[in-house]
Amino acid sequence: MSFLMKKKFNIFIALLLVASAAIAQNAEALNKRVLYKVVDLKTEQITLHWQNKNDTIISTLGNLNTLLADDNKKLIFGMNGGMFLPDYSPVGLYIEDYKEIKGINISVSKGNFNLKPNGVFAVYNDNTAMICVSEAYASNPNIKYATQSGPMLLIDGQFHPAFNEGSSNLNIRNGVGILPDGNVVFAMSKGFINFYDFALFFKNLGCKNALYLDGRRLGADTP
Repeated sequence: MSFLMKKKFNIFIALLLVASAAIAQNAEALNKRVLYKVVDLKTEQITLHWQNKNDTIISTLGNLNTLLADDNKKLIFGMNGGMFLPDYSPVGLYIEDYKEIKGINISVSKGNFNLKPNGVFAVYNDNTAMICVSEAYASNPNIKYATQSGPMLLIDGQFHPAFNEGSSNLNIRNGVGILPDGNVVFAMSKGFINFYDFALFFKNLGCKNALYLDGRRLGADTP
């Protein structure tokens, strides 16, 4: 995943504590195209980061690692945690350490974020996580971290209606899903992949809901 270091992001998802986790291998051929990490929130901690203590955008994984190290925390992995505007502020809902920095965005426009339905990934203070479509999101003081992105990859076990099997629209993609046992799985394609196949990866793992976070190319991206 070294190519991630070459791109600047505004929001990061970081895993701070590590414990062993394993899931059954399904659809082996597809799985070989995707890197993934299963997170058990009972033993591992997911955090979101946008700016440092000086309100400067963190921008790179190297800066994130330094920021966490200064706080005596160890970064196990980090990945892009959502989409952003030209000024690098979050496009939609963003909650960090219980503080809502940006509210939910259900406007209609162009680009991946607005390929409806889009969705929200949230982590609660009771060490549980959820993914829902944006229109179903309800504010909750127990949400510690949240990021809104789009499109949804899976909605209640079904593919996003705009996805086409065999689509030639290929990009490097990353996303997040909720496994049947409540654990969280983060995934990133090793190479170019279409939305359908990327969603299929999460479906093969048993996820009912999964959310696209971003990819190599910003802006409009057809299914």
